[in-house]
Amino acid sequence: MALLIDIAKCVSCGGCAEVCPGGLLDVLEDGVAIPYPEDCWGCAACLKACPAGALSLRLSPSLGGRGGSLACGHREDGALEWYYVDPSGKRTLVPGGGDSY
Repeated sequence: MALLIDIAKCVSCGGCAEVCPGGLLDVLEDGVAIPYPEDCWGCAACLKACPAGALSLRLSPSLGGRGGSLACGHREDGALEWYYVDPSGKRTLVPGGGDSY
């Protein structure tokens, strides 16, 4: 898996960098960067922490990704929702993928 960063959505809050167990994310004025993406474990902690939905994980073909990614959304009640995003950008809710943060 590879971390994908949508700089246009990033609000540079630093939440992702605070929770990254590998300390891999750098917060910049204009977004966040991952200098060593090959070191990412794919744990998705940063996705959960991002209030703007700027982060996602590209799914490898072995996981059935076929160019898709895994994204996380925050509901108003504080629960998380997980989405499969296909290469065209279509988001599909992952059944049973909600949890509290």
